[in-house]
Order: sequence, then C-alpha cells, then structure tokens
Amino acid sequence: MKHPFAELLDLRTRETLPGASALSLTVARQHLNPHGVVHGAVLYALADTGMGAALYPTLAEGEICATIEIKINYFKPVTAGEVLCRTELVNRGKSVANLESKLYVGNALVAQANGNYAIFRPNRSERA
Repeated sequence: MKHPFAELLDLRTRETLPGASALSLTVARQHLNPHGVVHGAVLYALADTGMGAALYPTLAEGEICATIEIKINYFKPVTAGEVLCRTELVNRGKSVANLESKLYVGNALVAQANGNYAIFRPNRSERA
C-alpha cells in the first residue's frame, strides 16, 4: 500500500506479518533538530507507522485502524546511523488493539512506545 507520509520521512518497511513489523530509517539531515539530534517526532512516526504496519494485516476486508493514543519513552539521543523499529501486537480485541514498538540503533534500545488503535469500518460520511 502506498504511504506518502512514510515516503516523506524515508521510512523503509523490512517486514510485515500479521501482528508484527520491522521498519527502518537511515538518519539524514532532514531528521535532525537544531541540536543535531533526531527529532522526537521522527522516532514517534517510526513507531506509529510500525504499529499500523503490524496491525493492518490482521484487519478484515473493509476494516481500517486509527491511532487512539501512543506513549513513547526516549532513552538515548540518536545522531546518526540506522534506526530499526520492531513492533509486536500485544492484544487485539474486536474494536481496540494494543501494540508495542522498540527502536534500536545497533544493539542500543533508544526508545520504546506503546499504543492503542481503534479498529472499525468507516461509514460513507467518514470517507469524504
């Protein structure tokens, strides 16, 4: 599926399975804040996109998902290299799913996120 926002940030999908995903990002100048550190929103976007990528294959035809909330903890600053995001589905109910993403640079855990997603069938007025 085409994902314009992921393309904007140059996120790469390495693997998607029902309930799991692996995405990566090679740090570039456009990902940095004025202090030369990857902006937290870039890491958040990597986790959020990884969660959607893991959840999407579990959806029935006609269902979509949307982020309800995500909590993220940042452990180490990232200034260069490749960030790998590994996501696993923790729990999936009929209308809400919970997922966890861990972000690494090499073997170092740099951030961890937990998110809840709504699962629903949009009605015609929501598609406009």
